[in-house]
Amino acid sequence: MSKRIDSNGMQGPPIDFAFKCINSMEDVLQEDSREGPRPIKRDGDGKLHSQALRLNNNTLTDLRGFEEVMEKLLNDPSHLCWIDLSFNYLPNIDPVLTTYCHLSVLNLHGNSICQLTEVDKLATLPKLKSLTLHGNPIEVEKGYR
Repeated sequence: MSKRIDSNGMQGPPIDFAFKCINSMEDVLQEDSREGPRPIKRDGDGKLHSQALRLNNNTLTDLRGFEEVMEKLLNDPSHLCWIDLSFNYLPNIDPVLTTYCHLSVLNLHGNSICQLTEVDKLATLPKLKSLTLHGNPIEVEKGYR
């Protein structure tokens, strides 16, 4: 998952906001993403070229404002295909995630998701191939896997 091709054919590494003490989606706009071995390209408006986002190991409790932040951050947010939200404090799966129809990988392990019905929301994602949920309270529910 180290490189993605955006709608303009440009490749880009994941935008990495892991371990940034992010409490809300608005905090994302106040932080710089981590630099990896390859630089993240920007368009003329300063928006990032990537289809992958890492927000793992933060303190998010909800995704309020996710869509607006993605519009400000990414050159083409509709093509997000990998989102890592693992090791936060998310108690549910926000419906905003289902608006990203190209989403194929969603990491939600190590959160606070308690109800298996939350996972049903993701049934509308036609390309979802990988979903991680281990380390959530729903693990104890019968039929979790």
